[in-house]
Amino acid sequence: MTTTIAVQTTAAQTASAPKYNHAIGYLRAFIVALVVAHHAALAYYPLPLLPPASLVDQPRWWGAFPVLDAHKWSGFALFAGFNDVFFMSLMFFLSGLFVWHGLSKKGAAKFLRGRLLRLGLPFVVAAAVLAPLAYYPTYLQISGHDGIAGYWHQWLSLGNWPAGPGWFIWVLLAFDVIAALLFVLAPKWGQALGALTSGAARRPVLFIIALAAISALVYIPMALHFSSLAWTAFGPFTFQTSRILHYLAYFLIAVGVGAYGVDRGLLAPDGKLARRWPLWVAAALVIFAAATVVTLIALATGSQSQGLALATDAGFALSCAASCFAFLALFLRFARSGSRLFDSLSANSYGIYLVHYAFVNWLQYALLPASLPAVVKWVIVFPGALLLSWGTVASMRRIPAIARVV
Repeated sequence: MTTTIAVQTTAAQTASAPKYNHAIGYLRAFIVALVVAHHAALAYYPLPLLPPASLVDQPRWWGAFPVLDAHKWSGFALFAGFNDVFFMSLMFFLSGLFVWHGLSKKGAAKFLRGRLLRLGLPFVVAAAVLAPLAYYPTYLQISGHDGIAGYWHQWLSLGNWPAGPGWFIWVLLAFDVIAALLFVLAPKWGQALGALTSGAARRPVLFIIALAAISALVYIPMALHFSSLAWTAFGPFTFQTSRILHYLAYFLIAVGVGAYGVDRGLLAPDGKLARRWPLWVAAALVIFAAATVVTLIALATGSQSQGLALATDAGFALSCAASCFAFLALFLRFARSGSRLFDSLSANSYGIYLVHYAFVNWLQYALLPASLPAVVKWVIVFPGALLLSWGTVASMRRIPAIARVV
């Protein structure tokens, strides 16, 4: 998730020198902050869940809801639902934008060595150290818990090794491997895909519809077969089963968009997407509202109708595309250089993503005895976790070896 970019032109041209793209960098930083806000809200999500009697027991809802507070707020269901529809897809899309420059400049082998350092090593640290630290508050909520020794015994008895938000890191690395293999087999594939996306600047609506259609084609069969809640886990490697091909589609299409140019075409700061940001924002809200209504109908009726399930899954695909490009339009239109706050947040955002989960869960656990409304607790946890993560990463990045990786 590098913050430098280069414009890859057509096959007859060479890539221009890389430069920082403030709109994309600031949007990435914003999405990471939104991830922190999302996780900070999950302790107060209005679900009738109780702390587990043991980490080993099924179902293991604690993987998604590590801390369960008695204080809830129904608004967090809407907030978390809106985030869940688009923000991980957008993170994969933003990451894919920079892949083609790396491949064309370094070649597949050198590119992958760099990605192993930047993604593989942090994933090992996140899974081996940060995830057990982040989930320890879950164990402390178990009645009659037996301290660190008991926690470690249950952790090793799980049959897998939960990595928390680190799942995104290893999946992104796997997608980079796929992109590199395609580069070896077809060295011009990114340029060819970029040429296909070049017309998106003139017709962004058609591009977004096409993206939604492609994601629907790969997502809907998986969702119907596995359900939208299913996760696959082997060791520390987990992913949301129904969405893995959907995420891959966003990543690969972004590689093509980046090959054509991150500061021109669809993502030009003065293009149709940016200029018509009010329309994209309005469309995203309307489509999300419609998709939510369909989902609520399905939940309320308990319907097993294939037609209703198909409409729900199609609504996800369309809402995801609309929301992703609404945020892209906003940042393309308004993000400008000179914001020291966003410059710092952007520079530290990758590290914030890696470490924030432990701060979120421990702050939520510390607030469990407090008789405060859920919203007030969230107002404490979110900025607290963000600032603690931000400060920790900024301090660690003063060490040159860490700064090279994070």
